[in-house]
Amino acid sequence: MNDAVLPELIFQLLGENIVIVLLAIAIISAVVLGVRIVPQSEKHVVERFGRLHSVLGPGINLIVPYLDRVAHKISVLERQLPTAMQDAITADNVLVKVETSVFYRITQPEKTVYRIRDVDDAIATTVAGIVRSEIGKMELDEVQSNRNDLIEKIRASVATMVDDWGIEVTRAEILDVNLDDATRAAMLQQLNAERARRAQVTEAEGQKRAVELAADAQLYEAEQIAKARRIQAEAEAFATSVVAQAIAENGIEAAQYQVALKQVEALTAVGNSEGNQTVILPANALDAFADAFKMLKGRG
Repeated sequence: MNDAVLPELIFQLLGENIVIVLLAIAIISAVVLGVRIVPQSEKHVVERFGRLHSVLGPGINLIVPYLDRVAHKISVLERQLPTAMQDAITADNVLVKVETSVFYRITQPEKTVYRIRDVDDAIATTVAGIVRSEIGKMELDEVQSNRNDLIEKIRASVATMVDDWGIEVTRAEILDVNLDDATRAAMLQQLNAERARRAQVTEAEGQKRAVELAADAQLYEAEQIAKARRIQAEAEAFATSVVAQAIAENGIEAAQYQVALKQVEALTAVGNSEGNQTVILPANALDAFADAFKMLKGRG
């Protein structure tokens, strides 16, 4: 082999190797550019010739090398807006400062990247307007007592307005409702007056209950006295009926016996009374004892 043929052969071999190397590089580049691995927490927006082509979800995805490119990598994790403070006026003309916090996540990146420039600022502005609008429909007491309902209305309204941006509002919280010093002092005075009123009402109800209980006690006492009198009257009536029956069966002697017995019991009671040392008997007292004794003996 002469010297002229050898350089030509070497040049030919080098040219073939360069082509192979370049082809290998192109294949490797095509694989690298065509295969896209998307993390679980992200979505990738693909453009072809500057226009939206597709959205890549988590996992391994294939695109056309040199024609398609990943223009945006969007996180789908839940985000929290910075805590915001905005002024609002209630229906009863009270100025309040409302502290809010909003949580959201991007669900449709193709809408978010092409329809809104600053997502956080847009949502914050939307929330501020809705908060002012909803609080303007309520009085201060309603704002304080129905905070959960107010939060739900704000969340629903915000969710409706940001739906075109491919955003889902997961939570909307009202952290605090602050008042100016004058309003706070007036509310404190009103609260103290309400506490005093409740104390007076409680005391009045207690007095009323005491009167009712005393009246019930008196009524119960009267009922018991009446019941005792009725029983006593029934007993006396029964005794009278027994005497009447005895008179009917035994005649006048039984009546005389009962009268004599009552006289004896009366004299005995007078003699047993305290503070009486001397008992003066009527003239016919002995006759009463004698008659009672005779009748008792006769009945025996």
